[in-house]
Amino acid sequence: MAHSKTETERKYLAPPTGDTSWLTELTGVGGIASIGEQGTDELDAVYYDTADLRLVDASATLRRRTGGSDAGWHLKLPLSGDSREEIEAPLSDSVPDTLRDLFLSRTRGAEPTPVVRIRSTRVTRHLADSAGTVLAELSVDKVRVESLLAGAPGGQVSWTEMEVELAEDTDPSLLDVVDKALRKAGIERADNPSKLARALEETEIGVPRRSDARVGTVAPGRAGAEILTYVEEQVRALVALDPSVRRDAPDSVHKLRVTCRRLRSDLRSYRSVLNREVTDPIRRELKWLAGELGAERDQEVLMERLSSRIGALPPELVLGPVEARLRAWNVANTARARERTLEALRSPRYLALLDSLATLVHQPPLRGKAGGKPRKVLGKGILKEYERLADEVTHALELPPGRERDTALHQARKAAKKTRYATEPARAALGKPVKRLGRRVKAVQKVLGDHQDSVVAREALRHLAVAAHAAAEPGFTWGLLYGQEQAVGEARERELPRAWAVASKPGLRKALTR
Repeated sequence: MAHSKTETERKYLAPPTGDTSWLTELTGVGGIASIGEQGTDELDAVYYDTADLRLVDASATLRRRTGGSDAGWHLKLPLSGDSREEIEAPLSDSVPDTLRDLFLSRTRGAEPTPVVRIRSTRVTRHLADSAGTVLAELSVDKVRVESLLAGAPGGQVSWTEMEVELAEDTDPSLLDVVDKALRKAGIERADNPSKLARALEETEIGVPRRSDARVGTVAPGRAGAEILTYVEEQVRALVALDPSVRRDAPDSVHKLRVTCRRLRSDLRSYRSVLNREVTDPIRRELKWLAGELGAERDQEVLMERLSSRIGALPPELVLGPVEARLRAWNVANTARARERTLEALRSPRYLALLDSLATLVHQPPLRGKAGGKPRKVLGKGILKEYERLADEVTHALELPPGRERDTALHQARKAAKKTRYATEPARAALGKPVKRLGRRVKAVQKVLGDHQDSVVAREALRHLAVAAHAAAEPGFTWGLLYGQEQAVGEARERELPRAWAVASKPGLRKALTR
């Protein structure tokens, strides 16, 4: 079974051979009271990747290592700053299935094979506080690298390096303190972020393609550059969120669904930049994926809402097994929704979408407007979405209360999201007017979102009340909750004109296109 930990470390150039005088610079800084020798380990790691190095391209590494205290398979996924998540699985001859699922979004189904073998003779020291608690581990590694790719030009190379890795509960600020002390002693940071990165460079296997190696680029500061940067950010976010969704991490389904919507929305808003013959099929697949994720996310939101409503009621108004019925309903629906999510992520259709997104990033289908000025091109895209939103809100407000208006308000909510998403790639280039519009539209979206949540809650409450009635249970509490949700919906309908009046202040066109 796999388990994970957070690894926070920095790498340094090797100190002079045989010279340990620099160690004294660390004693007394950041709470370090002692430096203890831990002996020498022989580590032997084989790193795996696809033929075109997709894992490294996505800032991930997969290795099988023997020796030391943590022999086994290690999958490392990027976090923020100096940290990575390290997921460990027991030693075996082949890549464990538990890890395969977690790197699938990065390899897109391509089979990882041995790329390089890295052997290290590691001398370890523990940096401890006055109570003997280990704060960090300092290691000096004599590294030997051998290329395992057939036909690769590089042979065997070697170097010596040092790394400082924090213990899991240590304050990350200790790294900065240690870094300052090491620099004072003349020890500089290494240029490469990892052994693998340096091994690929030294053996001439090559560095995988990055965004700066796109086919068909545009000059910085042009509209296309702003859109491509945003699209790549969202694609990377989608890929990175996949393992979290598979492990059912909190809020991960919501974040992945929103990423799908952002991408889909902006591929529509900026068709003048990216050819819709390429992007429209991708948009359809993003809609499919967001829909598959939607069942699980909608159930999460609905359960939280209904539980909160019941929890706020005085005990004397909760008649019958209300909470038990709600829990049973949630368990059944959540299980079905969860399986639907996982089936989507296991499907060939999902892998094909990932391939399409990778191609979109590295071979963008640019149109003529990609070379245009951001204010003109992006401003026009935002205005189009805003005008659609204005039409939807106006139409909804003209309708009498009822199902037709509820549907129209839901359409307006979706238009508000699209308008807000359209502002996101343009914030850096267009500045305050776009940021202000985004905030105002978000306020409208919030009102409309709460209204739609009340509509969905009412439908769920009706079904729960019917089931309770069939089981000869009191229906009073379900009816009470239904009435509360109906009141919320009516309140949001009254609130909408005020929120829209703020969002629709005159001067928007001039501010975006001047």
